[in-house]
Amino acid sequence: MDGTQERSAREEATGPKALRTAQVPCTAEEPVRTLSDALGGDLGLVCLFASPDADFETLTREATAAFGDADVLACTTAGELGEAGYEDGQIVAVGFPRAYFEVHALAIEELDQIDEQALIDHLIHCRLDLTRRAPDMASEFAFTMVDGLSLREEHLTAVLASGLGPIPLFGGSSGDGTTFGETLLSFNGKVMQNAALVAIVRSRCAVRVFSLDHLVPTDVRMVVTSASPETRVVHQINAEPAALEYARLLGKDPLQLDPFTFAAYPVVVRLGDTHHVRAIQRVADNGEDLVFFSAINEGMVLTLASHQDMVAHLEAGLNALCDAERPDHILGFDCLLRRIEAGQVQQTRDISTLLQRHNVVGFSTYGEQIGGLHVNQTLTGVAIYPPSMDS
Repeated sequence: MDGTQERSAREEATGPKALRTAQVPCTAEEPVRTLSDALGGDLGLVCLFASPDADFETLTREATAAFGDADVLACTTAGELGEAGYEDGQIVAVGFPRAYFEVHALAIEELDQIDEQALIDHLIHCRLDLTRRAPDMASEFAFTMVDGLSLREEHLTAVLASGLGPIPLFGGSSGDGTTFGETLLSFNGKVMQNAALVAIVRSRCAVRVFSLDHLVPTDVRMVVTSASPETRVVHQINAEPAALEYARLLGKDPLQLDPFTFAAYPVVVRLGDTHHVRAIQRVADNGEDLVFFSAINEGMVLTLASHQDMVAHLEAGLNALCDAERPDHILGFDCLLRRIEAGQVQQTRDISTLLQRHNVVGFSTYGEQIGGLHVNQTLTGVAIYPPSMDS
């Protein structure tokens, strides 16, 4: 029995599924054939989340040929969310059947040279065209995959939100494991950097866009007194060398600062009654500056955050998405620092079990987007509910 026959048998027994998903190790022979056999045909969009160990150029070129008229969007990851939860060394594929989804996909290149008004006008046109093409599809959302080393996520997301209007937006920044060397995107076989991929989606399925984080601000605050916002580098905190002052506030040796420390001791920015993580990526080569994953400005007040129990918080958040009906799948973009934290507190298996139980598929990111914001240390995504039997 081939992949299409297996899927038909499952759907006959359990009802139709909104998304189609598949995965293979990035070292597998003919990975695209395996994925295309599993996903089947009549797809409008295919997303590939690929380990940086994969042959990305060959993968995306062959996938574009294999999936026919479907747009194929792909990115490298900082880890994959697959059949077993947190995974590494995989290629995860997500297919959007035309029966349940109408999609307009586009690539935005040269993120440092965006013509804002032209992009906003184009997005408005895309929205109107999509409404005309799928008037009977009442649900809508949009997501983006953006170069995680571009340093342009904040600007891009703000422009996208303006053009997309009421359409709920989420996204993730492409990764390169924990190397931070090179992140790649592909649009229909064209490999690119300093770029973003956007999918605007209408669906017959009910959907719910969400963002979860388990952090609580403490009373420990610090002020950014010297920074280079264009490169997300903080030179001084409280008028002292940034890395040294951050370590002092933690009671740590500055030489011990590493990704595990940054995951365990995040800092947040308060915006009204809410907070958003400004995650630290690494200590700069001079040993004194801190490089951040998100925009940072002089005068910004950073607050040290503490952690709620990650497993309990995630379980509550995912269960809340099941209040009225259980999602068919959840397309999720999860910060690399959450994966690192899960390993630190020995909760990787429990987190993976929850992701598996709730059919979460996606990738680990260098940052996430929600609405008009670029954030860190969150799980963002969309819950997609089962199509009605008469769809």
